[in-house]
Amino acid sequence: MGILLGLAAWGCSASDSMAECSVGADCASGACQGGHCVAATGGGSGSGGAAGAAGAAGSSSGGAAGAAGMGGAAGTAGSGGSGGGGVCSPNHDGVIERAEVPLMAGLNAKFMVAVNATFATAGQAQGDGSSNWDLSGSLAGDHLALVELQALTGKWYESKFPGATYASQLSDSADLLGVFEITDKALLLRGVVSPSNGAGYTELTYNPPVTVLDFPISENKSTKSVCNVSGLAQGLPVNYTEQYDQLVDAHGLLKTPFGEFPVLRIAIKLTRTVGVLTTVVRSYAFASECFGTVATITSKDNEPNVEFTQASEIRRLAP
Repeated sequence: MGILLGLAAWGCSASDSMAECSVGADCASGACQGGHCVAATGGGSGSGGAAGAAGAAGSSSGGAAGAAGMGGAAGTAGSGGSGGGGVCSPNHDGVIERAEVPLMAGLNAKFMVAVNATFATAGQAQGDGSSNWDLSGSLAGDHLALVELQALTGKWYESKFPGATYASQLSDSADLLGVFEITDKALLLRGVVSPSNGAGYTELTYNPPVTVLDFPISENKSTKSVCNVSGLAQGLPVNYTEQYDQLVDAHGLLKTPFGEFPVLRIAIKLTRTVGVLTTVVRSYAFASECFGTVATITSKDNEPNVEFTQASEIRRLAP
């Protein structure tokens, strides 16, 4: 089962009164859209939030991405980090604190999603040690997808995951949901479930949970999660191991259809072992202060190179 961990990027909407800019660094919010700064305003739930497992989303084979994957979420520049009130104003210090990534049920965001697309993950190296990545253009199979962070209240799996915060679809190609818990220090993946518990349903538990986001996020920080995955997959009992190795390996500027963001890049290597069969999936999540994950790139299965050009899925924040 796949898990593109989803850090979602919950963006804010633009307004006619915003100041002009050429790059994200020109703006207090850190995001430049169409020559104007994205405002950092109050509020932070509902459709005003725009999204992103390591973020957040999954691949068809189950990678982890951004968010430190997909399934995770990112907050709007207009949300408080612990859910709701207040204003998030990026301080551009190169560190993403828990309070700078609003995460809560009820947020949603639009992403442009491409499948089986070509993109060089290495980006363009800059003289100051940073990199630039341009995901603003069209890619193969592009289509819009709405990512929602759903409350567990009333869901068939609510009692299975006490203390969980929300559920979010992991992949655009499947309807499986990741079940997440937010703490003061991390975003955790607790399990994966089907939307309903009819015939052939899925109910997987991660023991211990996967650390999708490990706060504070800063360059060169590494995180490792080794989990036993057990339960039902399409109605069949399973028991296997997943290991997630994460490294915040780069910083720079990322262009998306929504706008340009200063980002930290999180490299994620998922190693899944089922019996004697091992599958490796690589992914990258691009995280920005007050927006969370604004893009993710997931490799095809068993990609041998750390930097690659052929992706199974690419998603980036869209207006």
